[in-house]
Amino acid sequence: MLIPSIDLLGGRIVQLVRGEKLRLAFDDFEYWIEKFSRYPLVQLIDLDAAMRQGENSALVEQLAKRLPVQAGGGIHSIERAQRVLDAGAKRVIVGSALFSAEGKVNAEFAAELASKIGAEHVVAGIDTKNGRIAVKGWKAEVALTPDEAIPQLDPHAAAFLYTHVDGEGMMQGFPIATAARLRKLTKKQLIVAGGIRSQQEIDALDKLGADAVVGMAVYTESLAV
Repeated sequence: MLIPSIDLLGGRIVQLVRGEKLRLAFDDFEYWIEKFSRYPLVQLIDLDAAMRQGENSALVEQLAKRLPVQAGGGIHSIERAQRVLDAGAKRVIVGSALFSAEGKVNAEFAAELASKIGAEHVVAGIDTKNGRIAVKGWKAEVALTPDEAIPQLDPHAAAFLYTHVDGEGMMQGFPIATAARLRKLTKKQLIVAGGIRSQQEIDALDKLGADAVVGMAVYTESLAV
């Protein structure tokens, strides 16, 4: 399944390369809302909130009312997660809050979050740079790998979102072997992102049982939606 993405930065829809360099920016929200409205799921990320440099809460709430979204970025508390769900999001993506600076899974928070809002509403964000989990808008890394984290978080989430930050926005392809390895770690929904560029790649991921978040290829019209 193809899941189109909407990344928000400074009140605009953007596409970044490796989470750092701005490549594309759009102000025409109506165009993209109409384009994505036929999809069963759209990914919505507040990059400002993820990077702790502001937020786009009003936009998140507006989009969550009009599209079937799983929303993330800066969701560090149960209260914030609940507000996003109350705004209309189907699920919340939680990343940095699931990990401690010491490189451990914050299992206590994950369990409490799942208990309070329902595990069916939780997507665990597993973003990696150089094989390690990246946090705080990909600005920092912890000494933890996805292979170590996923089994510990498995009881507390409905899905896992794995972002290959090293390839994000570069349209050089997603490492299919990584998706195959991750698929063996959980029976929950596996969603992958980072560099996906073609329908053939999406089909290959689908055969493995992984769904594909696509951004740059959609916004550059390299992949039709």
